[in-house]
Order: sequence, then structure tokens, then C-alpha cells
Amino acid sequence: MLEGRRSSTFSKLLRHGFTDPDAAERLLDVPELSAARGDSVLLDALGATADPDLALRGLVRMVEAQEPAERQALLDTLTGSKPLRDRLLGVLGSSEALGDHLARHPRDWHALVTYESTDLHPGIEEFERGLRQGMADMPGAAPEDALRAAYRRCLLAIAARDVCGTSDLAETAAELADLATATLRAALAIAEAEQPADAAACRLAVIAMGKAGGRELNYESDVDVIFVAETPDGGDEGKALRAATRLAARMMRVCSATTSEGTIWEVDANLRPEGKNGPLVRTLTSHLAYYRRWAKTWEFQALLKARAVAGDPALGQAYIETLSPMVWQAAEREHFVTDVQEMRRRVVDNIPAAHLDRELKLGPGGLRDVEFAVQLLQLVHGRTDPALRSGTTLTALSQLAEGGYVGRADAAALDAAYRFLRSMEHRIQLYKLRRTHLVPEGDADLRRLGRSLGFRSDPVAELNREWRRHAVEVRRLHEKLFYRPLLDAFAQLEPGAARLSPDAARQRLEALGYADPASALRHLEALASGVSRKAAIQRTLLPVLLGWFADSADPDAGLLNFRKVSDALGRTPWYLRLLRDEGAAAENLARVLSAGRLAPDLLLRAPEAVALLGDPEGLRPRALPALEQEVLAAVKRADTAETAVTVVRGVRRRELFRTAAADLTGGFHPEDDPGAAVDAVGTAISDLTTATLAGALQAAVNAVGAGEPLPTRIAVIGMGRFGGRELGYGSDADVLFVHEPVPGAEEHEAAKAGLKVANELRRLLQIPTTDPPLIVDADLRPEGKSGPLVRSLASYAAYYRRWALVWESQALLRAAPAAGDPDLGARFIELVDPLRYPAEGLGEEAVREIRRLKARMEAERLPRGADPTTHTKLGRGGLSDVEWTVQLLQLRHGWVEPGLRTTRTREALAAACAAGLVDAEDAAILDEAWVLATRVRNAVMLVRGRPGDTFPSDGRELAAVGRYLGYGAGQVGAMVDDYRRITRRARAVVERRFYEYEA
Repeated sequence: MLEGRRSSTFSKLLRHGFTDPDAAERLLDVPELSAARGDSVLLDALGATADPDLALRGLVRMVEAQEPAERQALLDTLTGSKPLRDRLLGVLGSSEALGDHLARHPRDWHALVTYESTDLHPGIEEFERGLRQGMADMPGAAPEDALRAAYRRCLLAIAARDVCGTSDLAETAAELADLATATLRAALAIAEAEQPADAAACRLAVIAMGKAGGRELNYESDVDVIFVAETPDGGDEGKALRAATRLAARMMRVCSATTSEGTIWEVDANLRPEGKNGPLVRTLTSHLAYYRRWAKTWEFQALLKARAVAGDPALGQAYIETLSPMVWQAAEREHFVTDVQEMRRRVVDNIPAAHLDRELKLGPGGLRDVEFAVQLLQLVHGRTDPALRSGTTLTALSQLAEGGYVGRADAAALDAAYRFLRSMEHRIQLYKLRRTHLVPEGDADLRRLGRSLGFRSDPVAELNREWRRHAVEVRRLHEKLFYRPLLDAFAQLEPGAARLSPDAARQRLEALGYADPASALRHLEALASGVSRKAAIQRTLLPVLLGWFADSADPDAGLLNFRKVSDALGRTPWYLRLLRDEGAAAENLARVLSAGRLAPDLLLRAPEAVALLGDPEGLRPRALPALEQEVLAAVKRADTAETAVTVVRGVRRRELFRTAAADLTGGFHPEDDPGAAVDAVGTAISDLTTATLAGALQAAVNAVGAGEPLPTRIAVIGMGRFGGRELGYGSDADVLFVHEPVPGAEEHEAAKAGLKVANELRRLLQIPTTDPPLIVDADLRPEGKSGPLVRSLASYAAYYRRWALVWESQALLRAAPAAGDPDLGARFIELVDPLRYPAEGLGEEAVREIRRLKARMEAERLPRGADPTTHTKLGRGGLSDVEWTVQLLQLRHGWVEPGLRTTRTREALAAACAAGLVDAEDAAILDEAWVLATRVRNAVMLVRGRPGDTFPSDGRELAAVGRYLGYGAGQVGAMVDDYRRITRRARAVVERRFYEYEA
């Protein structure tokens, strides 16, 4: 029978939510609970808490700590008063820390009876009285201990109203802020009582910042403050500041120090001018001078929540009235957009990777997304609309909706998400009263958290589902808040909805970095106005696209280019569907359109290439065999050589766009390995150039032969960066033309045919079209421009045997077959191998000649006025320095080191290092400089649409180059400094390895 009763109790406890029924049954049997054990309402009340096991343990500890008379009074009230029962057990089931407090201070349960009325919420004065009473109840305790205990007693009442639903999120946060204010005042009073001379020597005001200033504090959060002081009677300012500093420091210790009663919270004064490095206390005049001259945008954003809370009220109010106007001028600052973008990056960068998925505050779709969006909108529009200046997030959000700056539906969704996420944060912190924003991982913790928020059937699954839903909504709305109202400025999208005025829309665009907001608004109107399906889809796309454009170095160009592409493709059914349904396509398009001129120009000449951006394989460069097959098939189908090359150049345009788009969207992963990314770009462009030359050569052969076989075979030899498969976006194709008469053909006729083909190839590739030109440069041929354009293999052999100079041997280091007859190309390479890898290496005279050539080139070829520290090709530590150093090693040692017999610079450098010809440190320095200089050249071409060997002078173009290289907004100076530092180190290696080479 006993076993049956036990089984019944066990099942009952499980039904009431206990996870350890055995332990719960033992606790319910303790003698101290005998008076309440038979009352079923107690078990029902325990089952309604977030954690019944925790609530029961806390209740037993608390009851056991009571004196007998007090225990009976507690149990009678507990069983007879539902409000007290729900509050007490609700707190015990949600907070282990407050359960510990009630075990230490068992009489503090009376604080839960103080506010029986559900509509009574204490303010600062009530909390001050509560703190004074609590401290008076501990007459023998140290002031810090008494304040801590009194603070916890007041906190009990706040937590009870919170967990029972008497207070909503906003009311709870406001009560916590008011309790913090009362606590700061009490701490300051303790400091003044201990240091009366200091109190008399100064006027000190405490300004709350952050969540404390905005009356939206967490259960456990640093309380951010700023101190301002003045002399009481116009006396010695230095003496007053020293006294105020001592008072402020003591006040902070009263709250922050750890005693036998624990701690309250950290008082953080790091938001003060100059942060940790600045004086703790300043005069109002000093504060004003700092903010006028030195403050950054984020410091004005922080002041948005400033509120005088303690100390001299007149001084505190004077501080607010003096500095508040400066907050609303922040959006007019020169670097406002840059500072805002930097703040956004800092938020993301500060998240440890291991915490990203559990971070409620800083993670994607977290609390900071809401707060940041609301505050930025306030800074932009609050300068002209005083109704938007609340320091409380939810109040400010409501004001933004009332003013038409945020849609009402969006504001309501964001309000709900913010309340849910803050409630999660509150309940997580309430458990241990520890400052954390991480969602717990353990099932028990998640179950308690879920139950505390009202989820009962499957608390963990329901909690995770609702959390993720709100996070996704916050992220969506964070991206939308700035941009959707811009569309409403000229198109009434919802009947009766408020909308931005044109002036407000321009202000917002300026704040987002658009240099010409009037033009931007015209583009938006053209894109989104009307009732067509096209306009409707673009209204959906534009809020997100505008955000991506705003994150670039040139938002105006991004928006303009998007309009051009949309005008060209807007009636194409698949285009808008692709952008709407393929998120990657829209983001890739936004990045490409706002990253410079080259890729948009390529795209606008053939807008259908947008389709590449939505295909997972679309941005992977095609291999050379596939490219050659396509262009040769196109040439075969064409009626004329001109038609054939038009198709070939169209293929080149498309593939050049594919490579540029992949590069701009991170497809080559330069952040992981910049050198590998440079190699990938060089290979892709070199393969594309090879295929283009193959197609053009075939078209030229067809045109010259007119259907008849030619009397000669022709090969195109790649030279320079082309031969090394290191071409950049703006590179010419350096080549040599070689021919060989077919058996039985006359030498004269063969040479004539070869020349006709070479000239026709160059003509076809130079026909003016909208496609980017491919310059074929044959100036590296024997005798340079004065020599014949095409030579026979025998002529090359005779020339090199008799006349070849050392610079020609050096140039031939990068010779490689590119197009035409493969056997002829291979035999040309066999011919030149002895010249470029001479047996026994170079003699000392030849080495000196190369050094003289290099020195003369540095002196004569650097453009007048060019900065030698930033010229990527001929400047200090640039491409020429590294390549000549590597090539000298190849000329000297290629005959014995097979690894050096390569046309690629980085491969040759690695081989030299492996062979011990260059130590690893020097090789790494040279490699880093070569990769960086190559990336800068590519960036300049992508940004400007034309080649360049030095950094652009235009600010936006320079910023775009920085973005390509991985530098954030406002880091242009760091980029140029890094370039100079890296190339300076490379130049030191060149001077040691090239000019003072040791055999």
C-alpha cells in the first residue's frame, strides 16, 4: 500500500513538472513544511513555476532558516494568499541567486507583500525609502553590506512582479533603472558621509548612460555613468576636481566591490571623454570642449541616453541641457557615415565565433540590431523632429512609427521581437544574477527558460522556435528600416500610411553615404513607382539592395548601375524572379554594381550575364579547353572573320565579367590566401586571353587563306605576364609570332602569309566595338619594333645564335606556347631553353649588365611625378623589383635546378627557396610584396575601369580599392601605410639579393 501511494505521488509530481520526483518527495516530507504539506494548492503553485525543483529547494531552505514564529506566519500567508504564493514561488523557481538571498535573509519575504496592488509600480522615491529601511534593519552591518542586502530586497519585489506578469518588459526594465538610480544615490550618500570635507569642497553630478540612462536596465548589467563637477562657490577648481574624484571613486567602490553580501553591479565610467585614459571627473566646460573638438560619432550616440540621476541636480540638468543639442548635430558631421559603418562592424567583430549562434545581444538578429537601427534613425531624423529624442528604445521606436519614419506594421513586429528577446535576456540573467547575453546550452537551463516565458508542452523546442523566428524578423527589419521608408517618400505603398517627406528621405540617404541624394531619389522613383509587377518586385528588393549599396565605397554608383541593368532587363521574366528568389544573386549583383566601373561596364554591355550571379557554378572560371572549344566552334560557324571575332570578343567579355564578379564577391577567398586568389585571377584571365587569341588566329587564318591551306604553320608565343599566366584585368597580351613553311612551300610566300595572318589577327582584335579591347603587343620580338613582326623558326634560331642580348634571354624566361600550331610552339620553346637557362649560368659581366639595365629602368621609366613608394610596377619593392630578382636567380641557376624552369614568378620564387638560393624569410617578404602589388593593380582596374600602376587620387576610388583589399571604411591611410611597409621590406631584400648578389 505504501508502494502504491509512493507511485501515485511520483506520478503526480511528474505531472506538475518536477524532473526529480524522488528528491521532491523527500523535500516535501521535511518537518518544516508539515503545516503546508496537505494543501494541494502548494503543489499546484510549485508546478506553475519555471523550475518546480528549484522552487521547492529554495522554499525548504528559506523555511528552515526561519524562527518558529516567523515560519508559521510565512506558511499561513503562503497557503492563504495566492498573490504572495505566486510571487514567492515564482521568484524561487526562476532565480537561484534570490533563493540564496532569502536563505541568508529569511525575513525579506515581507518585501513581496509590500506591493499587493497589481497596478502599483514603485518609482525612484519608493526605492530610496526601501533602501533606507533595508539598511536601517541591519544596524550593525557595514554600509556596503547593508546596501547590498537592501538592494536585493528591493530586487525581490521587481522580480516577483516580473515573473508573475504584473509588470511587462518595459515596466520591469524601468523599475530596474529606477532602483539603480536610488542605489547610486545611496552609494553617493555613503561616500559623502565618509568624506564630508570632499562633499563640501565640490558639486558633483552623476549622469547615467546606456540602459541605465534610457530607463531600460537589465537585471545584471554594468551601470554606465559619467561624472561632472564644479566648485561650490567659484573657488579652486583643481581642489574641487580632486575632491569630486575621490567621492566618485568611493561611490563606484560601494557598488562594485565584493563583500560578504556579494556585489551589486559594476559602475562603469568608460564612456567618459577619452575613456579609461581620461580623468574620471571633469568640469562641464571641459566636457563641452572635448565634445566640440574631439568626440567621435559613437560618443554622441551614447549621449542620446544621458540622464542626470544623482548628486547635484542643477549641475546634472545643466550638463544635459548643454550637451543634448550636440547629439542632434552628429548626423551632419563629416565622417558620420564612416563612423556608423565602423560601429556596425565593431558589433559583429566583437562576437567570439564560439558564441555567435547563442549571442542574444550582439548576434545577427539580436538586441543590438534593434537598438542600433533605432538610434541611427533617431540621429538622422531627430535633428529636425524633436519628438524622436527619447532615450528608451521602445519609446523611440513608437515615436518613429508615429512620425512615419518606420511603418506601423514593422514597428509593431520589431517591438514584439525586442520585448521577447529582452525577456529572454532578463530571465537568463535572473537565474544567477550574472551578466550574460548567451542563451544556455543545457537542456535543464533551456527548459527552465522556456517555462519562464510561458512555454509548457515542449519548452525547449518552443523556445528555440520562437527565438529563431524573432531573430530572423529582427534581422529582416534591421535591413529594411532604413530603406523601405525611402520608397514611401515618393510612392504611397499602403493606403493611409505615413511616409517620409522628400527632405527626410534626402537626410536619410545622406546619412547612408549617398553623395547625390537627389539623384538617388530619382532612381528610386523610376525603379519603384507604379503598379506594375516589375515595380512591385523592385519595391521588395530595393530595401535590401540599398543596404548593400550603402555598405560599399560608392552607393550612388551601385544604385545608378542597378537602374541601368533593370532598365535593360526589367521586362525579361527571369531577371527579377532571379533576384527575388535567389538571395545570393541579389547580394552578388549589389556588390558587383557598387565596387567600381569595370564589372558594371561589362555587365551593361550584356545584361543577360546577371544570370551567372544566381548559379552556384556561375562564378567559377571556365577551364581553357572549354573556352577554346566554344570560341573555335563560333569561328567555324561565322560567315566572316569580323563576325567570328565579334562572337569571340563577346565570349571574352562574358568570361571577364564572370572572373571579375567572382573576384569582387569573394569567390577566390582572398581573406584565406591572397596569393592563391591572385593566382586564380591570373590563370583565369590568361586562359581567357589564350582562348581569345586562338579564336582570332583561326579567324585570321580563314580570312587570309580564303578557304585554301596556308603555305605556313603559325604559333603564338605568350611572353611577359601572359606567358607567366599572371595577367591582370588591365594587362596587354605580350606575344611573339613564329611560323614555319609547310613542306614544299617557298620561304618568301610562307613569310608573306604569316605576316598577313599576324596583321589580320591584330586588326580583328582592334576593331572598335563596345567590348573591352585586347591589345596584342609584339614589342619583345627580336630587334623590337624595328624587327619583322613574324619570323620563321629558323630565323629565330639564327638571330638568337648570333645576336641575342642578355635582356632577351631574360624576357624569354616567360615564353610559353599560347595559340596556333602546338608542335611549332613546343619546338620554339626547345630552341630558347638554352638561352634562358644557360649552361653554367650567367657570367659576371652578364649579371652586371642586368643590374645596369634595372638601375637605368628605375631612373628613366618611372613616370614624372609618380611616388616611388606606391608605384606598383616600377616603384620600390614593386613588381619589377621582385620579378627581376627572381629572374636573375633563374638565369643563374635554372640549368641545374629544374624547379626554376617555370614562367610563373611565385613558383620560381618557391623553387629558389626550396633549393636554398633564398632563405624562407626573404622569400616570404618578396612573395607578399608581389601579391600585394598585383592585387592593387587589379583593384585599380576594377575600380576605375582603366589600368593604373598607382593608387587613385579620388577619395571614393581609393576607398573602393581599400574595400577590395579587405580594408574597412575609414582605413585608407592604413592601407597605404601597409603597402609602403610591405614594399619597403621587399626593397631591402632586393638590394641585398639583386644588387649585391653573392654567388
